[in-house]
Amino acid sequence: MGAAEAEPAAAPVEAAAEEEPLLGALDVVLLAVLLAGAIWWLMRSRRQRAEAAAAAAAAPKSYSIQPTALGAQPSDQSFVKKLRSSGRSLVVFYGSQTGTGEEFAGRLAKEGIRYRLKGMVADPEECDMEELTSLKEISNSLAVFCLATYGEGDPTDNAMEFYEWLQNGDPDLAGLNYAVFGLGNKTYEHYNEVAKYVDRRLEELGATRVYELGLGDDDANIEDDFITWKDKFWPAVCEHFGIEATGEDVSVRQYRLTENPEVAPDRVYCGEVARLHSLKNQRAPFDAKNPFLAKIIVNRELHKAGDRSCMHIEFDIEGSKMRYDSGDHLAVYPTNNEQLVNRIGELLGVDLDIIFTLTNTDEDSSKKHPFPCPCSYRTALTHYLDITSNPRTHVLKELGEYAKDPKEQEKLKSMASTSPEGKQLYNQWIIQDNRNIVHILEDLPSCKPALDHLCELLPRLQARYYSISSSPKVYANTVHVTAVLVEYETPTGRINKGVATSWLKQKQPSEPDFPLAPIYIRRSQFRLPTRHQTPIIMIGPGTGLAPFRGFIQERHIAKEEGKPVGDSILYFGCRKKSEDFIYQEELEEYVKKGVLTMHTAFSRDQPNKVYVTHLLEKNMDEIWRVIGENNGHLYVCGDAKNMARDVHNIVLKVVQEKGSMSEAEALTYVKKMEAQKRYSADVWS
Repeated sequence: MGAAEAEPAAAPVEAAAEEEPLLGALDVVLLAVLLAGAIWWLMRSRRQRAEAAAAAAAAPKSYSIQPTALGAQPSDQSFVKKLRSSGRSLVVFYGSQTGTGEEFAGRLAKEGIRYRLKGMVADPEECDMEELTSLKEISNSLAVFCLATYGEGDPTDNAMEFYEWLQNGDPDLAGLNYAVFGLGNKTYEHYNEVAKYVDRRLEELGATRVYELGLGDDDANIEDDFITWKDKFWPAVCEHFGIEATGEDVSVRQYRLTENPEVAPDRVYCGEVARLHSLKNQRAPFDAKNPFLAKIIVNRELHKAGDRSCMHIEFDIEGSKMRYDSGDHLAVYPTNNEQLVNRIGELLGVDLDIIFTLTNTDEDSSKKHPFPCPCSYRTALTHYLDITSNPRTHVLKELGEYAKDPKEQEKLKSMASTSPEGKQLYNQWIIQDNRNIVHILEDLPSCKPALDHLCELLPRLQARYYSISSSPKVYANTVHVTAVLVEYETPTGRINKGVATSWLKQKQPSEPDFPLAPIYIRRSQFRLPTRHQTPIIMIGPGTGLAPFRGFIQERHIAKEEGKPVGDSILYFGCRKKSEDFIYQEELEEYVKKGVLTMHTAFSRDQPNKVYVTHLLEKNMDEIWRVIGENNGHLYVCGDAKNMARDVHNIVLKVVQEKGSMSEAEALTYVKKMEAQKRYSADVWS
């Protein structure tokens, strides 16, 4: 090209071609070299891709969950876009671990129409929460947050990313109108910590609080707390936006019924949590939406005598690729009692084997069905719906529309109202008398709700969590749990049974047909110290012993391997040594081997009751030696309401007296222990 390029730009092409060839000999050689190089590079790239694909196919598959960046979500996660396109201005976000937060969010969104605020429920995990900065662009927009606090003051799984975004980010939320309602439990130290933080942080970032923070206490009556807050929240919203209630009835069905849909039998759900046929065609990884169907290979009684029952159950997880650590929790998906399910069918006169689908009438909602559909009514009542808990007031309000007897209708409407008399009646007739939906239908015989409407109203049946009572270092392919059978008589003379424990009690293994249960592992922060030399104190009366059985197994293995192991001190209590001293032989063997120091309190083996808290008060020097002088760890597992609180007060007393500190200094010391994970609690109410 060099000779041709040397020609004057104005020279005609034809003239240049006549004067000399377009390509000289050198040009041809260079072009050939370049072409050969390009062909070589292309062939090499193809070969490398083929080799990489072959290697990937040959390699064993591994599974991992990658974190999702809040700002990198697809456009269909735009809640602002959904609000705009559907003419809405109210969005209610929920952070829910058991479904109550989601239920409250749904009720608020539904009621918004009465106040000219068409609402939408949203899961923060499925939304681009950075859009809160642009929500103000929608007229009269309002964001409400129904947030539960879980564990040691942590957000729920689905609210974790939003919570971290608020902690680490610095968005400008000026112009955002908001309100927060928290769901917590006063027996826990970090009562409603998530809601308190979000409420405070949103204000710090410039948002406008439309109504004061609401705090629901599940240890008392969270339904009453919610209703009380809600009844003052709406007037505050009206005042803020200068709007008035329309008085419209909000008893509008959220889901549309289709019975006997034209669907093949193999497309009907039979109890799967999410993916169709997931219980037949099992695929890792296993989690809350994809549980592993585990064999129950051991189910034995731990109590030696008495009228109570405590089960030791072993689940086979071989081949599941599930891993656990001592201190983690096992989640179990139970099914409802068959007699209760059939009783609902009898009371309502419905064939429970009819296949049906409930479809959300809100086309913009990400939640198309309240539970996996299509399925039979029997499947819904057995696997998906909670039919044993006390129904909330909004359920009673809807039931009132079906009662034909005026007195029964008035009773239901009164309990659903916010009047003092109605609240008192609800508390007595539903909460104190412990009535579930079956009992209500039995005691109010004129109330015959449409079963599909009842299925829409009842909350989802939740997984039950148990502290794992084994160590993977000893039992890599099995997970053990320790569970007390729940069974008691109610004030109305009925026998109520725990959904999960009564279901598990029936699952007695016999080769070769082992019973099955859907399970998954839930990670915990309840962990042994990383150094075996660190001394530990474990306080676990009753089934609070469960996680410590795994801890002790792990310390025993370390000692057997010749590693230096610090003191392992257990405080255990039960009613009678001869009746409910669970794992007695195991524990006494560990004591003989020098692995364990054990202090026991048998409350009813002497005239004056003795509890583990009494033993702790006697051994204050030992406690300080571990947690004060040797930087050891202290663990508590069991009842949150009384035992764990009493232990906390004793620890404060030990630090103050034995550490020669003031009350304020002792409190700071204990809080530092908690922050360092040297004081850990796995408690329940």
